[in-house]
Amino acid sequence: MNEKPNIIKDKSYLFAIQIVHLYKELLKQNEFVLSKQIVRSGTSIGANVEEALAAQSRKDFISKMSIASKEARETNYWLRLLRDTKLGNVSCILERLNESEEIIRIITSIVKTSKGRGAG
Repeated sequence: MNEKPNIIKDKSYLFAIQIVHLYKELLKQNEFVLSKQIVRSGTSIGANVEEALAAQSRKDFISKMSIASKEARETNYWLRLLRDTKLGNVSCILERLNESEEIIRIITSIVKTSKGRGAG
């Protein structure tokens, strides 16, 4: 099957993989609370993007992408908390923070563009 590239689908999937690796590292440090939060929200971004791509209507698409945006913002929050409490690998966390901010910008743009096309 030849699927055309989808930047947000690919970025959110790769981000989820990186979040799973971060989760595993945090578990090795016996960090069980924040790690669970970040793996849930960080992997949920891509799951909601996937659901949006299978949406039944523009309204459904916007709703799912908006949820993905909220999950990305929540993940950004947990990453900032990890950074500021000095849990985990700082350079890895900073990379994930930059990626989460890029994902937020992309999804925000997608939602705004979709709403601007007449539904919402």
